[in-house]
Amino acid sequence: MLTRQAKVLSKAQVQTLLTFLDQTRSPERNRVIALLSFRAGLRAKEIALLTWSMLTDSHGDLCDTINLTNSAAKGSSGGSIPMAKELRGALTQWRSITTAAGSHQRVISTERSPATSSQVIVNLFADWYRRLGFDGCSSHSGRRTFITNMARNISRYGGSLRDVQALARHGSLAMTQRYIEQNSDAMRKVVEST
Repeated sequence: MLTRQAKVLSKAQVQTLLTFLDQTRSPERNRVIALLSFRAGLRAKEIALLTWSMLTDSHGDLCDTINLTNSAAKGSSGGSIPMAKELRGALTQWRSITTAAGSHQRVISTERSPATSSQVIVNLFADWYRRLGFDGCSSHSGRRTFITNMARNISRYGGSLRDVQALARHGSLAMTQRYIEQNSDAMRKVVEST
């Protein structure tokens, strides 16, 4: 059960983070890490274990979905996640400059290693948020932001919370609901409108 939840970031905070990452030592890689969290809802472990084969088709071209295997996911929560255009563009750019783009190679590498760990991903997010002054944020903030945004917008496209549950790859709807941040302003507006 989640006790102290990571904060959800606003659209402006996400943009501030992405702008900040443009000034880091490995901006293309760091942008991919952030977008895998904010635009695909991946956990730190999943970002660290993601391979190019989970993103490409049989010809080696980038797919429109992330096909996360159970071995890379938490428990057996693998599945397909539609890939946002912004993430696809960042992956295309990162793939063109990384030397470790073989199909079974990890997407996230470092200068010293062709792979990284979930702890490295957790530490990167912690450092970025500390430097930006985003208190209460952690590597899980991107996932919570992704799930909250999906929940707020899914009905516009004819979907429901069950679809958000599938995107989050949660075993229960109750778990998905715990990730969704409440919006006091929206609650006030809907009460006033009826």
